[in-house]
Amino acid sequence: MSTGLETLSEHACFGGVQGYYRHASTECRAPMRFSVYRPPQAQAGPVPVLYWLAGLTCTEETFAIKAGAQRVAAELGLMLVAPDTSPRERLPGDDASWDFGIAAGFYVDATQEPWAKHYRMYSYVTRELPAVVAAHFPARADAQGVFGHSMGGHGALVCGLRNPSLYRSVSAFAPIAAPMQCPWGVKAFGGYLGEDRAAWADYDASVLVARRPRGDRLLIDQGTADRFLAEQLRPEIFADAARRAGQPFDLRMHPGYDHGYYFVATFVEDHLRFHAGRLCA
Repeated sequence: MSTGLETLSEHACFGGVQGYYRHASTECRAPMRFSVYRPPQAQAGPVPVLYWLAGLTCTEETFAIKAGAQRVAAELGLMLVAPDTSPRERLPGDDASWDFGIAAGFYVDATQEPWAKHYRMYSYVTRELPAVVAAHFPARADAQGVFGHSMGGHGALVCGLRNPSLYRSVSAFAPIAAPMQCPWGVKAFGGYLGEDRAAWADYDASVLVARRPRGDRLLIDQGTADRFLAEQLRPEIFADAARRAGQPFDLRMHPGYDHGYYFVATFVEDHLRFHAGRLCA
């Protein structure tokens, strides 16, 4: 269990508080940063928690600064938590490319050296971070949801499909939906997990939804002008697997929208209200 919490900064925001924090992570064996938006309702008691998993090159600050989610979260009484996208403990070659290593943890538990010691983002997100949040913030343990963007959309789908009792709601923006069948995923999984593709399958949402669909509906938004759509994201593979498995989902294709945070900011209110309908009941 992690000990201690360092407050890096806190800022009044829509009647609540947007804060940035650091702690010594047991899973990642390194300092880890995360952000928390506490809505005004948190002053009166515990509130539902929605975890945001960001994409490649992002940090714990990206969503808080760019998505414009705090106004609606304040209205709905949702706490927003966003971890960093990888450990920052320096390893050889961790900055050799933008899509592997620093800021590209892919939300897996690495098994290959040198990554295995620090790159345990799956366990960090699903176990350690919720425990840290519960210990230091007025968060409802029985009302947690998860969503994310790109690499983080992949992470959200994987975390939600593997932990249906932990997350009551799941959604994604432009997720890497079939990582075993795209260059980003093959590079990351090969580097972090090695050559055993059976181990890769545990982190592929299209495989997981076929194995163990959730009973509730998933929400996925995707822009049609996204330059990564055809080669890297592959939502059609996930959609086909979900249909075959009987998984309820909405895949909304938005003409003209690309992969960036203008897209996320446009539809983030829809996602917050989607989660609030399941978490705030």
